[in-house]
Amino acid sequence: MHWSKPLRLHLSVLVATLLLCISIPLIWMAFSQGREAAVLAGEKQMRQMSLHLVEGYKNTLHGGYEAVAVASTLPQLTSRPPQDLEEKRAFFLEVLRNVPNATSIYAGYPDGSYLQVINAANPHVRAALSAPDGTAFATRTIAQRETADVISTMTFLDAKADPLGERKFEYATFDPRQRPWYRSVAGHGEPISVGPYVTGTLKVPTLTVAVPMKDDNQVVVGINIHLETVSRLLDAQQISPRARSYILDERDRLVAHSDPAMMGRILGTWLGRRGADAVADNSLDQSVGTVVRLRHDSTHASGEIARFDLDGETYLAQIAPVTFSGLLKGSSAAIVVPLQDLVSQANRQLMRNLTIAGAFVIAGLGVSFLLSRLISRSLYHLAGEARRIGDLDFAGKTASHSWISEINTLAGALAASRHAIAQFALYVPREVVRRIVDPANTSTKAARQDVTVLFTDIRDFTTISEQHPPEDVVDILSAYFELLNQIAERHGGTVVQYLGDSVFVMWNAPIPDADHVEHGCCCALAMKAAVDGLNEKNRSNGRPELVTRFGLHSGQAVVGSFGAIARQQYTAMGDTINVASRLEGLNKEFGTAILTSAAIHHRVQDLFVFRLIGPVKVKGRAGTVEIWELLREAVRDKQEGPQC
Repeated sequence: MHWSKPLRLHLSVLVATLLLCISIPLIWMAFSQGREAAVLAGEKQMRQMSLHLVEGYKNTLHGGYEAVAVASTLPQLTSRPPQDLEEKRAFFLEVLRNVPNATSIYAGYPDGSYLQVINAANPHVRAALSAPDGTAFATRTIAQRETADVISTMTFLDAKADPLGERKFEYATFDPRQRPWYRSVAGHGEPISVGPYVTGTLKVPTLTVAVPMKDDNQVVVGINIHLETVSRLLDAQQISPRARSYILDERDRLVAHSDPAMMGRILGTWLGRRGADAVADNSLDQSVGTVVRLRHDSTHASGEIARFDLDGETYLAQIAPVTFSGLLKGSSAAIVVPLQDLVSQANRQLMRNLTIAGAFVIAGLGVSFLLSRLISRSLYHLAGEARRIGDLDFAGKTASHSWISEINTLAGALAASRHAIAQFALYVPREVVRRIVDPANTSTKAARQDVTVLFTDIRDFTTISEQHPPEDVVDILSAYFELLNQIAERHGGTVVQYLGDSVFVMWNAPIPDADHVEHGCCCALAMKAAVDGLNEKNRSNGRPELVTRFGLHSGQAVVGSFGAIARQQYTAMGDTINVASRLEGLNKEFGTAILTSAAIHHRVQDLFVFRLIGPVKVKGRAGTVEIWELLREAVRDKQEGPQC
């Protein structure tokens, strides 16, 4: 069985396939290029932000570094407090006014003396110092530590540096010589950066830049930068909502983070005095551990964009060193961005493109469906017409005009075939025509089989022809043949041939019929009754009576197409045909209407009433043939009803 589907399905699949084959590669190319462009743009933005972050971080500390570098050259700072106290304090106040990121500036001395000026503009700082309202600056002084007259005061100043109050404080708990910034500078004699660590006075996490005095490296000047100040530089939101940036020191500890909540946890960790170990465990940000591994890789530590997977998601990382002027050695700034954030716009564009492509495919399917309906409507009409022609049904209408010229051409050819086959069916039995036009059917080839054959003839038809004009004879005979033809078809018989005024009818060929003998008898009786009725009409109309004689026989015959290669005829040949023809002629001798053979009588004697004529010598046969007259249908059970 060959596979086939309706035209509308083929067109729909074809259009959808074409649209998909065109749109999908274009969409994928646009998506791939858009995704790549988004990643490249994101990487470029990360590099720019990394430079900005590093520069901002450097600038934040650089202002403080320059201030302490200048301070290291001032002779008055070398003297121990309380000497030159006013000059020292005035200079420190000027530094804080010009370095807004600094929280305090101070100087430590080898005898334990200490001078610190604090920026108290922040309410949290004032709260930590228990400073009075209006305090802008605070100075902390420890002088003459190794004498009985130790000076240990906290002085509060307003914005104009006018005193607002003074308070003694316990100096014993604070010794500058024990602080990491002092020990590092005094021990190495060179500028250093220290931190993060918790300050002694304000108790906040901070970064420190400290330098030794040029004339005495045991005197150290330092400036503090609050970690929270550093975190303000780490705004990564301009890249993506989930981007993050942070600073790592030389010990791989988080110094600052762009996320305020994360920065709060870092500050809280330091304030809780859990120290460097708590921050270094990287539990605050899951990506820190990976970034720490990458920063020790020379490829990525120099600024190359790195990719890594974390918790099922891909990230891009930009790592850049922030060392300057020999300070912050080993510190790095890292920017981490989820790859999905960079390509989300490309993904959204892909979904939009897919939606548009889907709409086009659906529209294409709709258009192809409408187009196929326009085309297939005419084709369906033509297919129906072809089926009706194959069934020899010529009563339908021809297909309507189509706007497709090829379909009109096909319709014209089919109409010509319809007319030709219709004319052909007038001359050849319809079932034979049906089988002839069916190329797969070979049943018209000559073959031996059982058939029942009926021959009819009109008594004295030659005389009737002589007494009436040919036109009248044709009309009379046409009505007669039409009557017999209808009866033969109604009883399943095939009118094989009209021979002058005779009719040759056959059963069981070409259509198989298991009850062909019975149907032949019924047909003969029906024809006789119909001709009797016709004769009554003819007598009333002044037309001649057509007294018809019938010969009926059943037996073997060769049935099929006979003749030359160029011209053939469907018929039956053999002794059975000859006997039936002779039986029809014997009616004249015995004054009967329907004569049948013993073969007919033997098979249907229970269904019909016969009268024995006896054995008769038949022309063309050496022996005799027992013949019977068919009289009528036998009386049957009322419940069974009539047979014919």
